[in-house]
Amino acid sequence: MPDPPKTDSELQPTADGSLTAHSARFGQSYGSRFGAATQARQVFVEGSGTHLHPAPKVLEVGFGLGQNFRATLAATAGRPLHYLAYEFDPVGAETLRQVAFSDPVAAHPGWQALMEGWPSSVAVPDLKFDLRLEDVTLAALPQGWASAVYLDGFSPDVNPEVWTAAFLGRLAAALQPGGVLVTYSAAGHVRRGLQAAGLEVERRPGPAGKREVLRAARPAT
Repeated sequence: MPDPPKTDSELQPTADGSLTAHSARFGQSYGSRFGAATQARQVFVEGSGTHLHPAPKVLEVGFGLGQNFRATLAATAGRPLHYLAYEFDPVGAETLRQVAFSDPVAAHPGWQALMEGWPSSVAVPDLKFDLRLEDVTLAALPQGWASAVYLDGFSPDVNPEVWTAAFLGRLAAALQPGGVLVTYSAAGHVRRGLQAAGLEVERRPGPAGKREVLRAARPAT
């Protein structure tokens, strides 16, 4: 096997063998050191039910290293997926290639097309990927559109803008009836903000390193 491509980013192995990287801007890692791929799958894909949805529409806050996107691609193979990602500060393509080097999903036509034109939107069979390089707190979010919202910004301590009650209310409005918002944060003010937005919130057991995470559903009617 050839050596993975070189990058000047500070890559970090995590406990499940997947890689993450350190964000100099926020002073935190993009993914959990206890298992970045595991967190993506358990908290976001399975937590939202996206792996079971016949035609998921996912809105992600914080594309980061694409871990949640790749986990979603793996879990929805053969079904139509529309993925809308907001990322204000994108990493370079070489960092994305390095982090995904050992991930089987790196061979997916959608991921390959994304790497060829990064940063860009992509359309291939069964996948429409829209990348918005803008401040999501100022963006015109689609109303009643998403079957799932992945709220995966950096922690409320360093990235408070995406955890305010006002913004959580806007994310709730982006959900279609029966849609689900999931996040790794179980902070009290986040839970209360989601409840104030009319979502039915539950605390779920988290993956390694996280005692609890949140799942918040918009009522179906």
